[in-house]
Amino acid sequence: MKQTTAIPAPRNHALFWVAVIATLFGFLWLFNGVLLPFVLGMAIAYLLDPIVDRMEKRKLPRWAGALLILLAFYAATAMALLFILPPLYREAQQLVTAAPGLFDRLWEAATPYLGWLQERIGNGDMETLKSIILDNVGKTLQVGGGFIARVGAGGQAVAGLFATMALTPLVAFFMMKEWSHITAWIDDLLPRKSHKTIRDLLQQINQKMAGFVRGQISVACALAVLYAVGLALTGVKFGFTIGMAAGLLYIIPYLGTAFGLLAALTSAAFQGISLVLAGKILAVFVVGQIIETYFLTPRLVGSSVGLHPLWILFAVMAGGSLFGVTGMLLAVPVAAIAGVLIGFSINRYKKSPYYTDKKKK
Repeated sequence: MKQTTAIPAPRNHALFWVAVIATLFGFLWLFNGVLLPFVLGMAIAYLLDPIVDRMEKRKLPRWAGALLILLAFYAATAMALLFILPPLYREAQQLVTAAPGLFDRLWEAATPYLGWLQERIGNGDMETLKSIILDNVGKTLQVGGGFIARVGAGGQAVAGLFATMALTPLVAFFMMKEWSHITAWIDDLLPRKSHKTIRDLLQQINQKMAGFVRGQISVACALAVLYAVGLALTGVKFGFTIGMAAGLLYIIPYLGTAFGLLAALTSAAFQGISLVLAGKILAVFVVGQIIETYFLTPRLVGSSVGLHPLWILFAVMAGGSLFGVTGMLLAVPVAAIAGVLIGFSINRYKKSPYYTDKKKK
């Protein structure tokens, strides 16, 4: 009889997980255009599921708890949008209109300090450099302005937006209603031999995602309101838009505050900055950081979740480059999963003969 040589188990496992990951990426690539409402619905369900679990423990049917929590969530979101969208839309339109003039003034202010560069490349090349920068700024503003105009004027973009708004609540409701069944089904699919190891990894991933997604998004939304209202009250031009952007960018720690402070001071410089106005702007961000450090983060995020800001920034940019908005939404979960798996792999590597350089006898 011929003896067949079986593929070693580690190789089987590696091939299996490579096939799973390749299948997931292929699925995202094929259906990227229709996944947005489903990803949003899953994200909302993930955020609200702990509340539904608590209501279920108090003998309320899960479908009723999911419906009540979802209605309350969307009512709160609608009220927030009614407050945020009008000034945000107005300031965004003003910014698109005023940006070319602001750039010219910024270039004129910087020109005296660029003498050394002008001496090296010449006047003609300096004008070419200015044209290139202005052209790219113009393209960026054209894209942003076009998006705002389409949203304001209606059309296909609005139809897509309403389709997403209509489907997302349905997906979120059914995901919350069936969450326990879905997790049990996934648990039943896990390989029995590695069940405990995979469960431990999934728990670590969930801990990181819960700490970051639920916590950091809550902190970012709170800071967005605080910065937007605070900068609007200081009187700095485009203060509401800058504050909203600064707060929401805080999803990547420290990036939002740095961007907001720089953008607010730059905007103030163009309208004639004074020590009083600069002091007010600085005070808004100092107060925001104090509230975030001593109140928001300890209560909403808790202890460190182990996701480095640069890792998150890379994940968001890579996800957006590969799969657009859907990729950006999936970036943080993928970053959390990759972080846990990389840490697990490094730990296994350090226990292996490859690291210890000990040969098996």
